[in-house]
Amino acid sequence: MFTPSQHDVRRFFCETYRKSTAREILTPLESIAADWLNQHPEYHSILSDLDAALAADYSVDQGQTNPFLHLSMHLTISEQISVDQPAGVRFAFQRLTQKTNSEHEAHHQIMECLGEMIWTSQRTGLPPDGAAYIDALNLRAR
Repeated sequence: MFTPSQHDVRRFFCETYRKSTAREILTPLESIAADWLNQHPEYHSILSDLDAALAADYSVDQGQTNPFLHLSMHLTISEQISVDQPAGVRFAFQRLTQKTNSEHEAHHQIMECLGEMIWTSQRTGLPPDGAAYIDALNLRAR
């Protein structure tokens, strides 16, 4: 399994932003990422300076949203929806999109549940609970 470092992730998003703004050919994954980058113009100044992006501290102590974590979660959710894994995530996304009238807001709703699942897994030392994740999504989608 591929486990990129923090710097690998930051380089990926900065390079995707650079290629996208230069109208260069993007890989399929970069195309998906570029769509999310375009929906988050508040991150463009961060993405345009690789050295600053690599040096930035987005620890909890700083009280700032980590744009690279946020964008990575968008990519993760996009992939989950595309393959419907865990089973039911695509249906929950469709319901959340209808409820919020926004695919972007639906992603943010899913992101909250995904973050909770990951946090719980890290706290307990147990594997991520996909069933609990889908249950949480379905509760939000009601």
